Amino acid sequence: MPDPMIEILIFALILAIIFGFWTGFTDAAYATAGIIATRAVKSNRAILISTVGSLIGMTIFGSAVAKTIGTGIITEGFASGEVIIATLLASLIFDVITSWIYALPISETHVLIGGLIGAGVAAGGWEIVEVGGIINKVVIPLITSPFIAIIIAFAITGLIIRAFRNRPASKMNKRFKRLQPLATFFFAITDASNDAQKVMGIMTMLMLYYGYISEFVVPFWVVIVSYIAIASGVVFGGWRIVKTMATKITRVRPYQGFSSDISSSVILGAAAYLGIPMSSTHISNGTLMGVGLTRGKKAVNWGTLRSIIWAWILSAPLSAVMAFFLYKLIIIVI
Repeated sequence: MPDPMIEILIFALILAIIFGFWTGFTDAAYATAGIIATRAVKSNRAILISTVGSLIGMTIFGSAVAKTIGTGIITEGFASGEVIIATLLASLIFDVITSWIYALPISETHVLIGGLIGAGVAAGGWEIVEVGGIINKVVIPLITSPFIAIIIAFAITGLIIRAFRNRPASKMNKRFKRLQPLATFFFAITDASNDAQKVMGIMTMLMLYYGYISEFVVPFWVVIVSYIAIASGVVFGGWRIVKTMATKITRVRPYQGFSSDISSSVILGAAAYLGIPMSSTHISNGTLMGVGLTRGKKAVNWGTLRSIIWAWILSAPLSAVMAFFLYKLIIIVI
């Protein structure tokens, strides 16, 4: 008769891979929105650039974000299969509803961390929540990152406009149209590095809890599986979300698309290096808003932005509540 613990572990690992795929599926929107909005390349080529960048990311960045997810949210001893299953089910259900049904670019970082806290509290109470780590490496960065993204993108776009102020706009756009694929490539590398490490963190938590490893060190096979899951999702890309990102926040010209992607790359790369689980949703929307503001407040679609912000605010607490009750249900069923 199969060991129930092994079955729970396998199911939790499969859910982690599915979550990675879904993250890549929706994150294709963030990595390709700028280049598609400006028509710098065809959509299929944009997805190819993003996919290759996603795979290359694993050779550049380490596992600092994975360690934050694995050890900095809840106490290691409570990361059971049931906790992770409740976390991932809540994250996937909430994410599918908001990002696919309503086409809102939701933050997988928010729903994952919210779910992990909710399921963790259901399993061991509030005392197992690593409050200090969450505030320093999750809450503060998630709150400040959109504003940092706006400022950086606004500044870079302003410098570009100043540098090309005496040249025809057509010449400037033509030059940056050629540079955009490179900017998208860098964005895909840093975006996938941050996202894949969240999956790595969840899978490594499971391996540690069930005794397959003795300390929190990400196994090589977990790295490979996580990046493949993300890249596979990118291939199929969430085109409804791409439309929201590429057309409904602000109109994007080639130099602005370049500025948005480069700004996002800088922030996400720094976050991956420092072990901060950053939301590419926040960063992408922030940089798009920053480049739009260089044309004035009217260049930004504030109605769409308000809907996105409300989705950000509600995602973590709603995911936490859902994960809390899912954990209780799983314990009853099992």
